Amino acid sequence: MSTLIQRLLIRYLLADYFTAFRTCNYLQRLFILSLIIFFQILFTSKLSATPYIPENDAIVLQKLPASSASMQALSQLRSQLSQAPADLSLAVELARGYLQMGRTMADPRYEGYAQAALKPWWDLARPPPEVLVLRAVLQQRRHDFAGALSDLAQALQMQPENEQAWLTQAAIHQVRGDYQAAYQSCLPILRLSSHLLSTACIASVSSLNGRAHESLQILQKAIDQASAATPQEKLWALTILAETAERIEKYAEAEQYFKAALAVNRQDSYLLGAYSDFLLDQKRPEDVQNILQQSGQSDGLLLRLALAAQQLKAPERDTYIRTLKARFAANRLRGEASHLREEARFTLHLLREPEQALKLAIDNWHIQREPWDARILLEAALQHNDRTAAQPVIDWLRSVNLEDGQLDQLVEQLS
Repeated sequence: MSTLIQRLLIRYLLADYFTAFRTCNYLQRLFILSLIIFFQILFTSKLSATPYIPENDAIVLQKLPASSASMQALSQLRSQLSQAPADLSLAVELARGYLQMGRTMADPRYEGYAQAALKPWWDLARPPPEVLVLRAVLQQRRHDFAGALSDLAQALQMQPENEQAWLTQAAIHQVRGDYQAAYQSCLPILRLSSHLLSTACIASVSSLNGRAHESLQILQKAIDQASAATPQEKLWALTILAETAERIEKYAEAEQYFKAALAVNRQDSYLLGAYSDFLLDQKRPEDVQNILQQSGQSDGLLLRLALAAQQLKAPERDTYIRTLKARFAANRLRGEASHLREEARFTLHLLREPEQALKLAIDNWHIQREPWDARILLEAALQHNDRTAAQPVIDWLRSVNLEDGQLDQLVEQLS
């Protein structure tokens, strides 16, 4: 027993406690959990029998970056809402700001801040439509797609011309691979929003559904004509163009679109991840390091840094692996499913465990079906030599007529 405990403690210190847990029976798991809690308390700088509760709202627990104009604007809104906590319009504006900041910085804390801003209306039997839509966005980010769609349906019943509700609904259907439903959600946006936004919505879906070349041309024209488009609209459209061009192997055009999108916003976490994947496929790991220098706080972007370090055979690869191992283990202990794709990539390409990676990729495929979800499952199936596991993905790709050079190569190899 002492040898087992020693091994488990060593694994815990190396942040591999999830693997350790899998080797234990029920009683051993209870015992090691007790040890973990004991050591966490032992090494806490200030011992306390009860959670620390600030005496008043003026006590600062942690300072977040406040240098940007966006952060200053959020701070002002938060101050105003504290003076008028029942002001729905203020709460909605603050929550939207937090959600945008969370997307840009890939920091889930802002999701909690957004939920807190909407607290007076959050659990009502019939929340206002604005709150329902924002709650759906939060559920979408946590991959609770069923809950998000339920809230959106309720919001659109009350407010059929809610543009954000239609856009969010289209995005969820697209992520789930239900392109017909995504098209239907894009159609109302034709009369509710700008030409660029509605074109981007439809082109995003059609680019995955057998019309990638046409979508590229139509969306490019829409951008050229959208001189009055907002930065966020341009960013979204350019990112769609970049990913579409990459899938149909127009690499020079893809790079041009990625760089144009970065010129609009160099901090958007989704854009940075997509461009990093492009650079990794192009065997340009130094460029990945350059664009992600200040982006280690996100699991997804840290994964790209680790993959770049692996291509470079850089010593920091091992540090990245240890950090990611701890983060993914913590996610799983919390029951989170929003990082399964990243964990599958990590397990396959950095830990080199194709069997476990394939299990993760299959679990992820049951939740979402974007091109990268298909790719990681096919890659894991290929390395594990399991064509049977890959067959549902191959059948789905053929049914939706998805054009993707990387996926075509993997399907050919599996065949």
